[in-house]
Amino acid sequence: MKILKILVSNDDGIYAEGIFTLVKELSKIAKVFVVAPDRERSATAHAITMHKPLRAEKVEIFGPEVTAFKINGTPSDCVKLALDALLEEPPDFVISGINRGPNLGTDVIYSGTVSAAIEAAIYGIPAIAASVTAYEEISFEYPAEFIRKLCGSIKNKEFPKDSLLNVNIPNLEREKIKGIMITHLGTRKYKNCFHKRCDPRGKDYFWLAGEVIEDLLDIDSDVWAVKNGYISITPIHFDLTKYELIDTLKTWDIDY
Repeated sequence: MKILKILVSNDDGIYAEGIFTLVKELSKIAKVFVVAPDRERSATAHAITMHKPLRAEKVEIFGPEVTAFKINGTPSDCVKLALDALLEEPPDFVISGINRGPNLGTDVIYSGTVSAAIEAAIYGIPAIAASVTAYEEISFEYPAEFIRKLCGSIKNKEFPKDSLLNVNIPNLEREKIKGIMITHLGTRKYKNCFHKRCDPRGKDYFWLAGEVIEDLLDIDSDVWAVKNGYISITPIHFDLTKYELIDTLKTWDIDY
C-alpha cells in the first residue's frame, strides 16, 4: 500500500500550537514533512522573498519521524522552497494550518494560510487551508482530527485543477458542530480600519484595526456557515480572470 505523503505549513509560525497538533494527527495516516515560517507571518498574503536569501534550518520539535524545517520567509516561500528544493518528491497533499482565527470571505486575499495552499495549487498539488474561527481558548484536537479525516475522504478523488479547499472550523465542542456546508466566499469588510495615534515626539502614526462587518444573510456563504455552527468548506480557484467580461471588454473602443 502506498504511504501517503503530506507537506504541512502555516502562517502562525512553526512553533504554533495549531501546526503541532495537526502534524501529530496527520502522522497517524501519512509521512509528514513540515516547512513553515520561523515566526508568525499572518496577513502576508502571497508575498515571496526576492531581495534577501532564504535560510532553511532543520528542527526536531515534532519527533524523529517528522522532517521539519523553519524558514526565514513567508508561507508562500515555505511551500515554494519545499517543493522546489527541500523535498525529494512531491507530496500527495499540502495542508496549511491549523490557523488561529478565521479565514473567511474576502479575508482570504490577505491570508498567509490560504496563500501557502494556493502556492501548492499552482504546482498542481491538492491543497487545504485550515482555520479555527477563534483567537482565544482554542482546542485544536477536533479540528486536526477533522482535517485528517478529510484527507482520507478525498485522497482517491480527482482533485480539481488549480484549486484548493478553504476549511473553517467553529471553535465548538465536537458534539455541538451541526455538520459540514459546502460554501462560497462571503462578504467580510472592516469599518474604521485605521486608528490614528500620536507618538511621544508628537508625530502621527496609524494602527491597523477596525470593526468587522459581515453579511450574515448570505445563507450559502462561509461566513453564515461558521456563525451557525457548521464547518465551512469553500473551493477556491486562484485564476482571478472575470471571464464574463472578456467579450464585453472586446467591444470597448480602447486607444493605444
